[in-house]
Formats: sequence, C-alpha cells, structure tokens
Amino acid sequence: MVRGSDILLILVAIIFPPLAVAMISGCCSADFWINLLLTILGYIPGHLHAFWIIYKKMRAEEAYGPGGYTYLGNGNFVGNGPAVGGQYSGNPRKSFNQND
Repeated sequence: MVRGSDILLILVAIIFPPLAVAMISGCCSADFWINLLLTILGYIPGHLHAFWIIYKKMRAEEAYGPGGYTYLGNGNFVGNGPAVGGQYSGNPRKSFNQND
C-alpha cells in the first residue's frame, strides 16, 4: 500500500535523488554518498538507486508496519519486534536484503 510519505519520497527522488535517499538513510550514510556520486555521474543511475531504496522501504513497511523496522544500509531493513496486526508471521529479526 502506498502512503502519502512514499509519494512525497518519489516526488523528491524525481527532483533530487540524493535528498530522497538522505530522508531514508540519513545524510552521512554510504547509500547517500553512493547516490550522490551516481547522480553526479549520470542523472538516471541516481534515480534508479533512489527508487530501489524507496521500494525496499515500502516492502519493509508492508512486512513490519510503519516504523516497525530499522534501516541497516545497502537496502536492508530488519524488524524491531512483532508486526502490526499480525501482517508478518515469520522471524521478526529477518532482514530484507537485495535478493528478496
């Protein structure tokens, strides 16, 4: 389910991809610096990386509920505890990695 904050992130990513990544991972994370470099080297690669990070965040929200996850970096999220409303019945500490 797409939330208003996800739409805002997508709009920010269209205008300036590193800002969208910074809103998710923080301004001093490796993902931010990678995205900034990709945006400088080519605008499209920066977009692809930002949209990938936003997609992974949306998947973590579906599995763990809003705010029920922690960002580990490199597109990986891990749940903080039991899912909201029983949405996820697996291991709450299982992380979503890039192979999911």
